[in-house]
Amino acid sequence: MTADAGATPAARTRASDPAELRRLAVATLDANWEHDHTVPSRTLYPHQWSWDSAFIAIGLAQVRPERAWQELTSLFRAQWADGRVPHIVFNPTLRVGAYFPGPEMWRSADAPGAPAVDTSGLVQPPVHALAALLAYQRAPEPAGLAALRRLYPALVAQQRYLADRRDVAGDGLVCVVHPWESGLDNSPAWDAPMAAVPAEAAVMRAYRRHDTAHADAAHRPTDLDYARYLAIVAAYREHGYADRDLADKHPFLVECPLFNAAFGSAEHALAEIAALVGHDPGPHRGRAARITDALVRRLHDPTTGTFQPRDLRTGRLIGARTVLGLTPLVLPDLPARQVDALVVEARSARFGVARHMERPLPTYDRTAPNFEPLRYWRGPSWLNTGWLVRRGLLTHGHPELAAGLRHSMIGLVAGAGCHEYFHPDTGAGLGSPAFSWTAALVLDLLRE
Repeated sequence: MTADAGATPAARTRASDPAELRRLAVATLDANWEHDHTVPSRTLYPHQWSWDSAFIAIGLAQVRPERAWQELTSLFRAQWADGRVPHIVFNPTLRVGAYFPGPEMWRSADAPGAPAVDTSGLVQPPVHALAALLAYQRAPEPAGLAALRRLYPALVAQQRYLADRRDVAGDGLVCVVHPWESGLDNSPAWDAPMAAVPAEAAVMRAYRRHDTAHADAAHRPTDLDYARYLAIVAAYREHGYADRDLADKHPFLVECPLFNAAFGSAEHALAEIAALVGHDPGPHRGRAARITDALVRRLHDPTTGTFQPRDLRTGRLIGARTVLGLTPLVLPDLPARQVDALVVEARSARFGVARHMERPLPTYDRTAPNFEPLRYWRGPSWLNTGWLVRRGLLTHGHPELAAGLRHSMIGLVAGAGCHEYFHPDTGAGLGSPAFSWTAALVLDLLRE
């Protein structure tokens, strides 16, 4: 889409004035700052979220570098003894019911090795090592280097947890145990494995969803989705959030391309961090190469040319063509054959990446019959997935496509503000109107 497609006069002014757009982004982050971290949204997401904090730190490094390090440090203070970084860290000062499902659902205090603060028991894509490296590169100051040195052992422990506890198939890839761990909660990629989770939508009559009180229910996951989400949480919680015997008992087990691309990218970032803080980068490089090899071997579909999740319950790849399949481009050692195939996929009518983009990058194949332009991860455009794809295009020598994607993403914010996500045809803002990672990532796009 063009920068002023469907925009108001004020928005078009922002589009033509990067300084004004930058002020909007900084104001959004400042308004969402909460003593030692940034909430994704004051309304929809009032606690701290894991991969949100990583993306937020990248943007903060350019305007509030001390906050960038507080952001990451506060998150890793909630790291579990086994190394997992929880996907939600709950703010104890908020009332019960401020978010659903809240700490009373997770009951992390009952689990061995959980931190003193209430958290969830799930994880999210490990983009934190990359975020820490970029935060330092954006603001290479002595205080940042000291913070990087302190974070390094925690980042290594995060990777070790994933490698040791979540390689359910023993093939070198990480398995997600809940759609929320992928970050793309209700993506069509999860429809088939979710359909096998026994649950009824009527279960939700016993609960009050927080999200539909602040956003249109037609834009959110359905009650049946939520019933299944809660069933999976309950299964994991009743197992003490332990990862032993997952293959025998757990109802949702999927190897996700985005999660594993982030897993491999983290080892590449840790190799650079290790060199900066006086450790040997060699083991990280070796692990990165093995992850990329496993990703190609297990999740690349040569018939479609894209990467697809593997459902470990059936052993089959999941056929939905989603933005998840494009994200392995972030791996610098992805073989040329797979890179070329992903560029073809990105440029296809399904996703429309081009030098001059007519419409923003969707999260799902826009030619699919079940494409939903309003419902969360079933079609709408999100800045974080676009940012990852753009980074991959730059990594593999496609600056013209990366420039087109950058222009499109900046145009979304210029036209609609720092929304959580955007209509994949019109660019209209959807979800929360003041979303932190949108603000942070547009700052990163503007720096160029």
